[in-house]
Amino acid sequence: MYNKVTLVGRLVRDPELRNTPSGKAVANFTLALDRGFKDKETGESTADFIRITTWDKQAENVGNMLKKGRLVLIDGSIRTGSYEKDGQKIYTTDVQASRVVFLDRDKSAEGAGGGGSVDDVFFPSQALEDDDVPF
Repeated sequence: MYNKVTLVGRLVRDPELRNTPSGKAVANFTLALDRGFKDKETGESTADFIRITTWDKQAENVGNMLKKGRLVLIDGSIRTGSYEKDGQKIYTTDVQASRVVFLDRDKSAEGAGGGGSVDDVFFPSQALEDDDVPF
């Protein structure tokens, strides 16, 4: 069996970037994933909220470039764990991101003359013209 997950969602809040005691960068953030239907009683959109963790240079990019509301694609694997709180065992499920793709542009950077950011490297939806295709 292979543990792989791909998600597309929006950041619920700004990522938390920190370093481990050994100096390794780690970023944590939460994605809201639209379920694609509305709640029958309230008429509001429904979503799942998934915690994401990423490491090293990718964590630095996420921590420095992403903000609340940004749309991203995550490739990674599901990680489960548990801990004790007030005598009860709490189970956790997170996604360890192996790849984070920024799917929209940072509007605030564009307004401030912010072209040429790391964002451009991760922005995959630039259209190709027929002349750009190498075959």
